[in-house]
Amino acid sequence: MLDHLIKGATVVDGTGAPARVADVGIRDGRIAVVAEPGAVTEAARSGEDARGHVLAPGFVDPHTHYDAQLFWDPYATPSLNHGVTTVAGGNCGFTLAPLHPDRPEDADYTRRMMSKVEGMSLVALEEGAPWSWSSFGEYLDALDGRIAVNAGFMVGHCALRRYVMGEDAVGGQPTPAQLDEMLRLFHDAMDAGAWGLSTTQSSTHSDGDGRPVASRHARPDELLALSRAVAEHEGTQLEAIVAGCLDQFGDDEIDLLVAMSAAAGRPLNWNVLTIDAAVPERVPRQLVPSERAREAGGRVVALTMPILTPMNMSLGTFCALNLIPGWGDVLGLPVPKRIARLRDPDVRAELLRRADSKEAGVFRRLARFDRYVIGDTYSEANEGLTGRVVADIAAERGQDPFTCLVEICAADGLRTVLWPMPTDNDPDSWALRAATWQHEDVLLGGSDAGAHLDRMCGAPYTTRFLGDCLRGRKLMSLEQAVRMLTDDPARLFGLRERGRIAEGHHADLVLFDPGRIDAGKATLVHDLPGDSPRLDSKAIGVDAVWVNGVEVIREDVVTGAVPGRVLRSGRDTRTVSTK
Repeated sequence: MLDHLIKGATVVDGTGAPARVADVGIRDGRIAVVAEPGAVTEAARSGEDARGHVLAPGFVDPHTHYDAQLFWDPYATPSLNHGVTTVAGGNCGFTLAPLHPDRPEDADYTRRMMSKVEGMSLVALEEGAPWSWSSFGEYLDALDGRIAVNAGFMVGHCALRRYVMGEDAVGGQPTPAQLDEMLRLFHDAMDAGAWGLSTTQSSTHSDGDGRPVASRHARPDELLALSRAVAEHEGTQLEAIVAGCLDQFGDDEIDLLVAMSAAAGRPLNWNVLTIDAAVPERVPRQLVPSERAREAGGRVVALTMPILTPMNMSLGTFCALNLIPGWGDVLGLPVPKRIARLRDPDVRAELLRRADSKEAGVFRRLARFDRYVIGDTYSEANEGLTGRVVADIAAERGQDPFTCLVEICAADGLRTVLWPMPTDNDPDSWALRAATWQHEDVLLGGSDAGAHLDRMCGAPYTTRFLGDCLRGRKLMSLEQAVRMLTDDPARLFGLRERGRIAEGHHADLVLFDPGRIDAGKATLVHDLPGDSPRLDSKAIGVDAVWVNGVEVIREDVVTGAVPGRVLRSGRDTRTVSTK
């Protein structure tokens, strides 16, 4: 007997093949049958009429930071609401394990680092996760059997260094014995099911004390030794972040990415390729590692987002503005001193100069303060400004836009929420995106879901992208779009029997209304442990989501079921050739 029968759905199977109307039956967590409408004779415990609605494979998000959130939110919201059934975590060199059993202070260091570098609530990290593990395998075991999504995790280089080198991980170099111990620890994690190695060399990544995170101190020989270790395990990957990911790679960075992938004989993905027609030289430069890697026997894959991610800013809390060269020193001051400095015309002029310089890279786009929209305000002086554009307010007040913005924020004690409007929302940029998405080494994804919780909301990229393809810009067909969200990332990670609607595959499925599929406006909610805030977005037009054959979402509401699996390398993934 079938567990569930979905009748008359428009099946878009993930391969890119033309959609077709079919009945799909689920049994024991798998897709048991895909047949012409009315051809299924086997009885089913339950069923539904899906005529006029699209049934697609569950979406695969290749870059998330749900490592901690899954403990207090096993549903990985809002990703699950938006049809994401499999997430890749442990990215950018940051994981919650391994932790040295004899140094309980390492857990505190990790929490503070994750709070700073990935924008996670420190209170939520302290109160929402058990921190009961030491080894990476124990961390995976702590999640197994209690999550609603499928989740796989890379091993973070920072955690490996901290475990072996202690405080010397920041600033120090491992001795030969310490490198051997790091490799042993890494192999243990891989044997337990880690997907591979993640690391960062990005200049924007600092720990809770403001120092460069541990992996930024690693030299190429250490990175290559770990990369070679990846090659010894089935179904594994590399993920790396370098400073040039934000704008354009340097020659040394290209050499490093190529060498790591070639040494491992495994794909390496990086995040995130920003596409902007105003900087036409960026995309060709960022794809040079992919071309070079193929020549060297590796593969380097760029992740890019198919939407413009909603993101807010504030002069009062750590955000992307802090990452503009020269801005961190001012925005890191106590609030009264910060306001005084920001009100100094010479300081503002210097900040603007730095924000518009070449060294600011992709952050230059944040300097268009005239295009900012005022969000929540907190003082009588700012009453009525919510929703207004800074350029209009500045014109009324006879001020330049940055001065106007500073005065608005100062009146709120710098708590004002700011929404920068994208500068790359023009037809030429969208045409360039559509062309770049067709490249064999470009993959859609990079939501950062689970991180930067009160500053950005990338999780709904799946539904917003589909809505755009169906009713908006229509840059590609529905079949192409679904393939890019399902089979393409599943193939990159070597997921076994996932990413397609096919008999025998795991029943990870999403049913949606093609006339409505979309994502709601990003709104700030307070539902994390400790009443901490995050941005959320409602899924529109998603009828249901199944993970391993069990319904987990119905009409944007979680059912309470937790059928997800911790996906372990080898068992749940196969090796993806770079040849």
